[in-house]
Amino acid sequence: MIALSSDISLSPSAAERVAAIAAKQGHPAILRLSVDGGGCSGFQYRFGFADAADDDDAIAETDGVRLVVDSVSLDLVRGAQVTYVESLGGAAFRVENPVAASGCGCGSSFSI
Repeated sequence: MIALSSDISLSPSAAERVAAIAAKQGHPAILRLSVDGGGCSGFQYRFGFADAADDDDAIAETDGVRLVVDSVSLDLVRGAQVTYVESLGGAAFRVENPVAASGCGCGSSFSI
């Protein structure tokens, strides 16, 4: 049985986009969010598809699509929501992170 986490969430628009990409590429509908050191603000978000959740992952599920975050990254994104935004500048997954003190203009890195 999967233990769902209330520490992170995946918006319906992000779930819809993950499902579409996963179906097209033949992957399970599991989006992994991780945080690495670097980027222009200190930490950088990384997105990728996962084949399965790891034992230490926090898992959020929306419309059958899972968002997984490892335990180390979770401390830096606790309470965050992953959304999918389309604008004139392009389309991207965004992290609305309440832990971040500041971020860069492109939204891919942050500081605490």
